[in-house]
Amino acid sequence: MPEEDFVEVKFRLYDGSDIGPFKYSPGSTVAQLKERIVAEWPKDKKIAPKAVSDIKLINAGKILENSKTVGQCQMPFGELQKAIITMHVVVQPSVTKTKSEN
Repeated sequence: MPEEDFVEVKFRLYDGSDIGPFKYSPGSTVAQLKERIVAEWPKDKKIAPKAVSDIKLINAGKILENSKTVGQCQMPFGELQKAIITMHVVVQPSVTKTKSEN
């Protein structure tokens, strides 16, 4: 695949720091991006995801679905299309549900 077909994405964390940028093919899924985030998460952060399900990615004000591809998430910006895309990362740890006893 030619170099210009790749999309550069960086991930903005809750404290304003970034992970990346990394290059992805337009066919990469949001789930694959989340796997990379979990693997690259800085060890010094107080809040950290334990699994892909703990992460929500937001791009252009929309929460991205795991099945969507990077190509589907891209916004056409004319000449700015080759710029690095910044996606915001929200960490929401899974809450274990307890059964109410009656």
